[in-house]
Amino acid sequence: MFLMSFQSLNACQSGIIKLMKQALDLPKDIESLQALVRQLLSENQHLKTQKAHLHEQIRLLLHKRFGANSEKYHANQADIFNETEAFAEEIGSDENELAEHDQRPSVIENSNLTKITANKPGRKSLPPELPRIEIIHDLEADQKYCPEGHALKEIGSEISEQMDIIPAKVQVLRHIRKKYACPCCNNGVKIAPLPPQPIPKSNASPELLAFIATGKFLDGLPLYRQTKQFDRIGINLPRATLANWMVRCGELIQPLINLMQEQINNYPIQQIDETRVQVLKEPGKQATMQSYMWVQRGGPPERPVILFTYSPSRSQLVAEQLLRDYQGFLQTDGYTAYANVCAKQKLRHLGCWAHVRRKFDEAIKAQGKKPSNPYSLAHQALQMIQQLYRIEGDIKHLPPEQKQKHRQAQSMPILKAMKNWLDRALAQVTPSSLAGNAISYMSRQWPTLIVYCEDGRLDIDNNAVERAIRPFVIGRNNWLFSDTVNGAKASANLYSLIETAKLNSLEPYAYLCRVFEQLPKARTLAEVEAVLPWQIDVQPFAPGQGSLQAA
Repeated sequence: MFLMSFQSLNACQSGIIKLMKQALDLPKDIESLQALVRQLLSENQHLKTQKAHLHEQIRLLLHKRFGANSEKYHANQADIFNETEAFAEEIGSDENELAEHDQRPSVIENSNLTKITANKPGRKSLPPELPRIEIIHDLEADQKYCPEGHALKEIGSEISEQMDIIPAKVQVLRHIRKKYACPCCNNGVKIAPLPPQPIPKSNASPELLAFIATGKFLDGLPLYRQTKQFDRIGINLPRATLANWMVRCGELIQPLINLMQEQINNYPIQQIDETRVQVLKEPGKQATMQSYMWVQRGGPPERPVILFTYSPSRSQLVAEQLLRDYQGFLQTDGYTAYANVCAKQKLRHLGCWAHVRRKFDEAIKAQGKKPSNPYSLAHQALQMIQQLYRIEGDIKHLPPEQKQKHRQAQSMPILKAMKNWLDRALAQVTPSSLAGNAISYMSRQWPTLIVYCEDGRLDIDNNAVERAIRPFVIGRNNWLFSDTVNGAKASANLYSLIETAKLNSLEPYAYLCRVFEQLPKARTLAEVEAVLPWQIDVQPFAPGQGSLQAA
């Protein structure tokens, strides 16, 4: 966009220069002169618009480079008490409804919700489940007397605690299989079977595999850095070996991923988004070309699911494939492919207010530290959106039925006023400006933005799936790319299992230990289902347990 603006600016400058050259040979008649002046004024106005747009883009880029990343919006105190008067000229009397809404007492204030107390300052106690090692500090024998020479009597003790840590403990598990043979006939030799292993004929235990997987897919630690960590404790584990293990682990958990896909398709509410990923060795594509990781979030509230799916493309066909067995609400951003899929497969399309808010936030940041108009359309939009989010914060602990009632009673009047404001605002902005772009985006998305009021189970935005993407994005900043397609698919499976475990309140390392131990033994569907994140009971990993511990 920035490059296109410069190109447009250059075209305008070339046009003006051309007109100036023509002006050297001015026409004789008045009408031709007037036409030339009108053309020059039009070109000049277009040039001013492009210049303002470029300055806006520069300020936004500077803010992204040097400013805070927070999108929190703090309204001016003047806006709180003067909101209707400040907006009256541009948005009309409909904002009186918003002012009246602000004066209504909140229904939630008198409900029996749990009171949240502020955190008290001071050091928190160390977890009681951690093992304690007592170190006794006593006086020397000749110090156990008072100045008068009497022997001192112990009257108590003072206890202070320090947190200690034991680095990763590596040990070798020796599987000794007893062999038996008949001493009489020298026939019928038997040997105790080796329990099924996550990677047959490998020297990696389930705990080691879980340790490496959580390091990369939870903590964002690339495999080459883990190799260096093992080197420091005298263990030679090449990066290629670790990569091969992770690919095999991704293949091992495929049955769980299939069951999780069924779970997410059976619940009528789903969110979807996508983010880029680079794969170096992908058939038919250059190493510098982008591929995509698609992310779905769904399932019942008590059994939530996150699914990552790798694809070399961002085309609509990928979305259709992922959603081919799904019916219900689909919450997305403004990517056109999602709207097409919803129309084709008769899904109820649900928009995202966070993406709308983000565009207005960028428009405000592009105004610089001292905005020329504190009551601009972008500020007005953010204040109204802020009211919607304030209602969501008040009702977030309520059951879905009551949420829907509050939205119909409180949010819908605000949305009605916003629609009237939006219709008028469309005619008041330059479409190429950031504020104009935000208003146009809001207008295009409006039918999907009001859908969340129809059902109390729905969210106002798509932030839940974006939070699930964040660990992947942080990891991608460290490991930068996947080497092969198989590696990208394995990463998608492992990210899916770890993020789903987190949503189901499981400690990921402890859960993966159980998965890599029990899944190879599973022979029936029931045994595989028993390892799903919402079926298994996993206690957090405790120091001293297992063959390799993550301190």
